[in-house]
Amino acid sequence: MLHLISAPPSCLPTVTRQDLERAWESAGSSRAAPPRFFRFIGTDGPPVELLLQDRDAAAWAAAVERSAGLSSPYGISICLRLLGLVAVMAEAGWARPWFVLSRDGATIRAELWHAAALARLNDSGGFDETDLRTLLPA
Repeated sequence: MLHLISAPPSCLPTVTRQDLERAWESAGSSRAAPPRFFRFIGTDGPPVELLLQDRDAAAWAAAVERSAGLSSPYGISICLRLLGLVAVMAEAGWARPWFVLSRDGATIRAELWHAAALARLNDSGGFDETDLRTLLPA
């Protein structure tokens, strides 16, 4: 499935914490989905292309489509923030105090939800980690 977006990821809007959490909950019961392809066409430079070929990432995008829709910049922003949050939790050691993983899933602290909803996205569609960290309490 192809999604064309007429702005770079860094221009996508912030979202509400509640919408991001709702998408997370919806994704928890996600099922297999076809790969997704996002093409961000900005005014400067070449398009940014993002392929969600990973089975889990595609299923999470499908869950966002069901919960918030992927036909608007807001829905796309929720999707990228959800995927970015998963990436930060998997890769960024500094984020470990902000969530707990268990057999039942993840418990994410309200402060991390808030920061993920408001942090700037970079041009490749991930979080600006400096901005994300700045939004968290010391």
